[in-house]
Amino acid sequence: MSTFSNPISRAVTTAKGASGSGRPARRRLLLHAVLVVCAIGMALPFAWMLFSSFKPLGEIFMQPPKLLPQDWTEQGYRTALGGADFVRGFWNSTYIALTVTAVSLLTSAMAAYAFARIDFWGRRPLFMVFLATMMVPGQLTIIPLYIIMGWLGWVDTHAAIIVPPALFNAFGVFLLRQYIKGIPRELEEAAQLDGAGRVRTFVTIILPLLRTPLTALGIFTFLAQWNNFFFPLIFLNSSDKFTLPLLVNQFKGQYVSDWPALMAATTLLAAPMLIVFAFAQRQIVEGIALSGSKS
Repeated sequence: MSTFSNPISRAVTTAKGASGSGRPARRRLLLHAVLVVCAIGMALPFAWMLFSSFKPLGEIFMQPPKLLPQDWTEQGYRTALGGADFVRGFWNSTYIALTVTAVSLLTSAMAAYAFARIDFWGRRPLFMVFLATMMVPGQLTIIPLYIIMGWLGWVDTHAAIIVPPALFNAFGVFLLRQYIKGIPRELEEAAQLDGAGRVRTFVTIILPLLRTPLTALGIFTFLAQWNNFFFPLIFLNSSDKFTLPLLVNQFKGQYVSDWPALMAATTLLAAPMLIVFAFAQRQIVEGIALSGSKS
């Protein structure tokens, strides 16, 4: 009796296991199918922008619309590169974004360390004020900020769009503070026993451990400054100081727009950031996940 029951029971168990393992597989397949559809929907505007930059003007508004151009042409890129000083604009955007990113990482790390480790009066209310500023739109503070920049004589200079975001980054302070709170205090106590002060502890112990969240924050900050259009539009008047988003905006007229040149200029603006994100997406995900897991 047992001789026949054992194979039967094993077969039943195997069948149950197979049916049970099939359900997660079907769920994963369905999930991946949904993600593929969403990815195609998000990539379609970029593909349309790229292929439209190689179309003549008549094909952009063709009905029914077609993704691939019938008559490939580089005239849009010739017009874009010839109609605006992209070399100077690229330099302006690059050095502004790099400067803001470097200074912002330093100031955010220092403020985050103070909020996470230094016990001073009013620390918690002040941190709440920091977080509250994230809920205030930048357009709401643009008038007092413009008045302050006028007092300092910084209107129509790059300092007006470098100094404010470089010295104050509430999101960066919050992100790094969450990570620092998860670092064991024993590391700092051991450094203090060896005679290290606050500055040396911060430089030699804390900063090296912040490499992952600093990388993610640096990418976010650089992307934000690279695509920044509103503040350069308000503060800059001279064309030789324009950043790339302002140069791209020149191809859009009040009544008529050169759409192939506009698509070509937008592609040139977006291409470096797409490449950066493609290579740095792992650091972005790891930085946010690790910072979010800290209590």
